[in-house]
Amino acid sequence: MKAIYVNEAWCLGCHLCEYMCAFANSGETDMVRALKGPIHPRIRVEDGENDVHFAVNCRHCRDAVCVKGCIAGALRREGNGVVVIDREKCVGCFTCVALCPYGAIMPDGEGKAAQKCALCTDNLAGEPSCAANCPNRAIVFEDRG
Repeated sequence: MKAIYVNEAWCLGCHLCEYMCAFANSGETDMVRALKGPIHPRIRVEDGENDVHFAVNCRHCRDAVCVKGCIAGALRREGNGVVVIDREKCVGCFTCVALCPYGAIMPDGEGKAAQKCALCTDNLAGEPSCAANCPNRAIVFEDRG
């Protein structure tokens, strides 16, 4: 399965991946309208010490504790291996947020449901927006076996 991989040595800390993620998942066709006000990306860049930056995103774990721990059954693995959230089933208890060992699941912009990276499977074909728009190719979408 293809996955997102991050090379923190190449990350510039520009946060462009966050903006492109928020735009891709906004449902808007106008970028200015989509990014006006607070944004709610499904990936985030952490700024560490010594000018080290790295993107935090869902790893779509094979043995995903978030899926096992979801009390509403809102999290599931699709046939392609991608872990997704059914927003209609999500009750906003945020158990998955607490369970994720990577901190990759977070409350949505309204604080009513959880959100996470779904590899842009629900909004575009091909490469996820964060990887497609990373200027330094610090984020890549590839199959590493």
